Amino acid sequence: MLIKKPVYSFTINSFTLKNKNLMDKDINITVKVWRQKGPKEKGHFETYELKNISQGSSFLEMLDILNEQLINEGKVPVVFDHDCREGICGMCSLYINGHPHGPDEDITTCQLHMRKFNDGDTITVEPWRSAGFPVIRDLMVDRTAFDKIIQAGGYVSVNTGGVPDANSIPIPRHDAEAAMDAAACIGCGACVAACKNGSAMLFVAAKVSQFALLPQGKVEAARRAKRMVAKMDELGFGNCTNTGACEVECPKNISITNIARLNREFLKAKFKD
Repeated sequence: MLIKKPVYSFTINSFTLKNKNLMDKDINITVKVWRQKGPKEKGHFETYELKNISQGSSFLEMLDILNEQLINEGKVPVVFDHDCREGICGMCSLYINGHPHGPDEDITTCQLHMRKFNDGDTITVEPWRSAGFPVIRDLMVDRTAFDKIIQAGGYVSVNTGGVPDANSIPIPRHDAEAAMDAAACIGCGACVAACKNGSAMLFVAAKVSQFALLPQGKVEAARRAKRMVAKMDELGFGNCTNTGACEVECPKNISITNIARLNREFLKAKFKD
């Protein structure tokens, strides 16, 4: 009896590829972009029309196309921040249609694609809004405040010796996973942009938690919590009122349970004074 070889894999792949091409189409959009010449200048929105933008392109590629159009028209291109374009560095800090990093969930701006938008849509693009993140120009903000907070205590400076074997210091699995989850923070500032108070508590909490849960970080735990919170307040970030917007908008799903841990670490440090 003649047995035919199955061709399911080829059929499924062809079907998937065909439908993916049907999903991605060219759209015409209106983009309202915040333009500001400097931190002390008044800003305003400017409106641009873009035609035949592929839904398969990323949001940053759309901005590249806009800038190419502006340059060809003899106009000043839009300044925006980016680096890795892989959702790792946190540089692509844009407020899109009322959401940090745009309408999609659990991604950064560079991972946002134009298929999240429809033909005829108006897209509003703004920089982060926070006293701690002054606008440099257009959509680029100065996020060195986060670097200063890290410099205040977000590190381990004690001599821990050579690299120990993985199992030489037993760490409960829950603690290890919680520390890794906290360390996933990329410092993009979406938490600050989403917070009505402009608070950086989720960022500071993540950086404190990734050390507070591990033995290597316990030696300097008290000093770390006090210094990082003090530096955060000094740089003009607001207070946390537990609205939870930071967790909802965080592209790396950093939990606000870290804020509770930061509060505990801070209070313990104060009681030791």
